[in-house]
Amino acid sequence: MKATRIPNLEERIKAIRAEINSIIDQRVDTVSRDSPGVPTGVIRNLLTARAPACPCAQYLDLNHEST
Repeated sequence: MKATRIPNLEERIKAIRAEINSIIDQRVDTVSRDSPGVPTGVIRNLLTARAPACPCAQYLDLNHEST
């Protein structure tokens, strides 16, 4: 039986950040459909600017906003 490999902290952080970026990208797509002509980079900056420290803080801010 093969042992299950447990990802180290760096790998888990990278995976979480990739998941957060995907969630933010989905939110950007949703907002951009309602705001034609606004560049997606501008929308992303507006969504994440309130919590610029890190992707985790940005996700928590966006998640709190949607609930």
